Amino acid sequence: ANRILEAARDEAQRNGWAVAIAVVDDGGHPIALARLDGTAPVSAYMAQEKARTAALGRRESKLYEDMINGGRTAFLSAPLVATLEGGVPVIVDGQVAGAVGVSGVKSDQDAQIAKAGVRSIAA
Repeated sequence: ANRILEAARDEAQRNGWAVAIAVVDDGGHPIALARLDGTAPVSAYMAQEKARTAALGRRESKLYEDMINGGRTAFLSAPLVATLEGGVPVIVDGQVAGAVGVSGVKSDQDAQIAKAGVRSIAA
């Protein structure tokens, strides 16, 4: 979890982005959380929810956002789901081992940071 968190933090800092980064286990339970200087407190909450969504759904949280944008608005009422881009599952040996969630900048930038964290354990 620390390697993922550090790689994500490095990506955010390299770009000058103030974000919160959350790492959860496969059940969506928090393992690590960092809120970089200048990040709004609500971003720490959103990062955890995005990570939880990716872990429980076994897919990037962006897919839920895409479904809603495509007209499936019923997903807005789904429990325990953050329907915003920025949550990315951590897959090890074909199994979801956890997820990373990022919040604080544009959604695609949140996802970029989360994916940098995930890549750190694939190397």
